[in-house]
Amino acid sequence: MSVEVAVIPAAGKGTRMRPATRSVPKPLIPVLEKPAIQYVVEEAVAAGAQEVVFVLSDERILHHFTEGPPIEGLEDVVFRYVLQEEALGLGHAVLCARDIVGDRPFTCLLSDRFPLPGSTLLSEMAEAFDGRMVLALEEVEPELISLYGVVDATADGPHWQVSGAVEKPRPEDAPSNLALVGRYVFPSSVFDHITASGPGALGEIQVTDAINSLARAEGAVGFTCTEELLDTGLPHGLAEATVAVA
Repeated sequence: MSVEVAVIPAAGKGTRMRPATRSVPKPLIPVLEKPAIQYVVEEAVAAGAQEVVFVLSDERILHHFTEGPPIEGLEDVVFRYVLQEEALGLGHAVLCARDIVGDRPFTCLLSDRFPLPGSTLLSEMAEAFDGRMVLALEEVEPELISLYGVVDATADGPHWQVSGAVEKPRPEDAPSNLALVGRYVFPSSVFDHITASGPGALGEIQVTDAINSLARAEGAVGFTCTEELLDTGLPHGLAEATVAVA
């Protein structure tokens, strides 16, 4: 099944990257010669996206892609956006894109994490989409479990059958050591599950809660992420990403 729409939540204020983000939106901070978010867009397009929907709090991110000469390789991509007026959680950010996405399946990529250019992870996830949600998973150490959404899953050949998920559990309560790492392929029914979930951990609308109910209702497939996702959301992560890409 073709997945031609990508949603990229990028409305964070970048407080952990100040003072740089006082004047530059965090996704536009460069990694070498490109803004970090351009690597994410290129990853989405390589996986089949023909339309990219940004969820923003700052329209300057959109302007990078739509003003001036076209960016090589992205000339035919349709860029659209919606503003997230309040930071109410990742689930809410995804829900903001509902009117644009409609009933189409879509990939969803966090804007401050990306693999080294050339990765095929998202492409493989999109190719495997058969109507069920597809999730990128990473094995994490017990002391880090409480920082992530964690899935309940059983091995199924090279992948996982995911039956549920919980946001930021205590290590002793976690159903596994498999964490969600910011790459998803969603059917449009995820929007109904986000709406029904309401506020969860930290009082925010968590996408993990919708993943839990959607996996229980329709099933889901998990892909083990065997390559490191670079994290540009923290100063040391930005430095490491720059070195890795170089």
